[in-house]
Amino acid sequence: MKFWDASAVVALLVDEPAQKSLQRELGRDPTMTVWWGTRVECVSVLTRRERDGSIDAANLRRAVVQLHRMNDEWQEILPTETLRTAAERLLRVHALRAADALQLAAALTAAADDPASLEFVSLDQRLKDAASREGFQVV
Repeated sequence: MKFWDASAVVALLVDEPAQKSLQRELGRDPTMTVWWGTRVECVSVLTRRERDGSIDAANLRRAVVQLHRMNDEWQEILPTETLRTAAERLLRVHALRAADALQLAAALTAAADDPASLEFVSLDQRLKDAASREGFQVV
């Protein structure tokens, strides 16, 4: 099982340089664990890309349909007070944005506070650095 942040999920949905390697990673371990807000974050990125012209409307629709299919299969870490408190701690310790702190707190929850037990998949360098410092093996 691996924890996938939104940047890695989006790369599975649209043509990006990392797409093939992430597809191989998913093929090796198809059990995805994500934060509860990941789907919303992914739709935000995809619609922003449509507005800036980097994907067209047809590719946006295809990606959103695929995202919803993935959502039916993945395991979600739900929002809790404990997770929110962990995210607040992560914001004090690492140079993260709020959504990234929630992602990382969700990964810590998924790992039952044993980050060495769970791989962390991300394309966001700041988030990867924080995950590594927290003890995750970063993919």
